Amino acid sequence: MRSFALLLFCGLALGQTLLPAESLGLTFREEAGAWVYEGFGKRYAYIPGVGWAEPLGGELPPPQGDRFPLEALKSLGHFRVPEAGARFGNKPSGLRVVLDLPAPYPAEPQEERGKAGTTLHLPYLAPDLLEAPWPAGLRAQVRLLPEATELALRAEQGRLYYRLFPLEDPPRLVLDLYLLAPEVEEALAPGVRYREVYAFTPEPLRLYLVEAERGRLLPVGTPGRRALPQDLAPGALAVLNGGYFDPKSGTPIGLWVQDGVTLSYPYGRVALLWDGFAFFLDYPRFLAEAVGPDGNRVRVGVNASRARYTAHTVPGPVGREGEGVALVREDRVVALLSAPAELPPGAWALTFPKEAPPFPLGVGDRLALYGALNPPLRYALEGGPLLLKEGRYAYDPSKENFKDPRPLQAVAPQAAVAWTKEGKLWLLVSEPTTPGVLARALLSLGAWNALRMDGGGSAQLWVKGRLRNPYSGSPRPVVSALALFP
Repeated sequence: MRSFALLLFCGLALGQTLLPAESLGLTFREEAGAWVYEGFGKRYAYIPGVGWAEPLGGELPPPQGDRFPLEALKSLGHFRVPEAGARFGNKPSGLRVVLDLPAPYPAEPQEERGKAGTTLHLPYLAPDLLEAPWPAGLRAQVRLLPEATELALRAEQGRLYYRLFPLEDPPRLVLDLYLLAPEVEEALAPGVRYREVYAFTPEPLRLYLVEAERGRLLPVGTPGRRALPQDLAPGALAVLNGGYFDPKSGTPIGLWVQDGVTLSYPYGRVALLWDGFAFFLDYPRFLAEAVGPDGNRVRVGVNASRARYTAHTVPGPVGREGEGVALVREDRVVALLSAPAELPPGAWALTFPKEAPPFPLGVGDRLALYGALNPPLRYALEGGPLLLKEGRYAYDPSKENFKDPRPLQAVAPQAAVAWTKEGKLWLLVSEPTTPGVLARALLSLGAWNALRMDGGGSAQLWVKGRLRNPYSGSPRPVVSALALFP
């Protein structure tokens, strides 16, 4: 008989959910040989080897010391809210919790940021939350109460940010939790500081930026040569990677004007233009001319800005059916071809209607290309796409010469130049995200204008010789950079 009772007890125990009494809002104590559980004006007593004390029925599953059977409380009508199952998904520095609801969520969305801790009362019985894979650095206490599941959260370091919002079809309640590392601020020079801050879009995005109220910003580097940004500008306060380049040859892609000298020609994207500490974002108004063997000049388009005569400076296929191509190295025509033709690194090409060049051309003839900004500015560096324009979201890569949109759709570190309406310049790199999300993040922080520079593996912000944004693997050498000097 005792063996049968023991088997019955074990069977009941295996089929029930035993939870610490404190996670159910109950206290536990031993009293006169009984286990006593109290809470919310109720008292439950169980006598080991005998069963539940009256008026509780003997059919209720038994407890085990300070662990109380959840099924017993359900049978007694202890919970006055519907039950919801929980699912979990990992997020960078956080966790997503999804409650599957029996009916639409009856309250408004919630959001809270900047506190070390918070307590949420979810109007459901959600026992699965007791098994949630809480991220390291987050202390969580779950209690299943009669009117709600109480979730007490505390960040061991930094701050906590959460969003609680409903979804429909089927009804769900989503809780996004994030642990935010402490923000950073460090003076670099008078009017210049380094900052690590969060923007919310609504998900938190950490930005690593140098903010300058004054200084000298210079484009640095040499076409065809690659180096780490810090090595392109020894002695700079900060160096941000610059524009795009051909990965095989190091040929710059886009406008690059250094101290009034054009080092690279426009590619049909928005550029940063400046003189002194006054900055502009625009499609460059660039005048280019080809000078023929007889010294005659003809206006030409450049790269994506096609015309009857077009100069091409980026390696790859150039020209269209029905056009002729003059390949040029060191101001000498090295080949006359039919389009489309392959432009090799270190050369440029002039395309023109077949059999109708702007002037007679032969292999070995002199052919030069000249160009300048109009109006002339000392410095320019092309990037793109444009992110913000005069306080408005302006991200639209279809307006710029991005033939393959996939790199812009990838979640990757982003580099950008921005400034506020008050004229504070920002050189920054973000955590992995997309350009569109970065644009919204910068807008939320008060940026007035912003332009993306080369991103992904090239995105680097060096401050006094130290790489400040997280980087996996070895930093990538680049061709151009923006260097800030005091």
